[in-house]
Amino acid sequence: MQTQDMSIPILPSRSLPATLDFYARLGFDGEIMGEGDSYAILTRGPVELHFFAHPDLRPEDSWAGCYIRVLDVEPVYQAFAQAALPRWGIPRMDTLETKPWRMREFAVIDPDGNLIRIGQAL
Repeated sequence: MQTQDMSIPILPSRSLPATLDFYARLGFDGEIMGEGDSYAILTRGPVELHFFAHPDLRPEDSWAGCYIRVLDVEPVYQAFAQAALPRWGIPRMDTLETKPWRMREFAVIDPDGNLIRIGQAL
């Protein structure tokens, strides 16, 4: 049962099964649904991401992304680090840093070029 207002990003995916596999490495559970298996919903705790099928997407041209604000970014970073993503290219994971805009954050670029920033306010 939802207890507060929320926002859920809807991101493009060239292959929903591949998207589910990638995000499973980051601790997400998910399911493909919709007409023609054209939609997926993934969750990790209270975080929910939606994906729609976009087979013609060019990852290097993607502008899609979202920001996930958490109370404590360190354990999320450590959990995602277990996926051993590269630091360069697509996909990749950046290092955890304190930013000048008073956020401690890191970013993941998924195989479809979606930018997922995860951070906590300082």
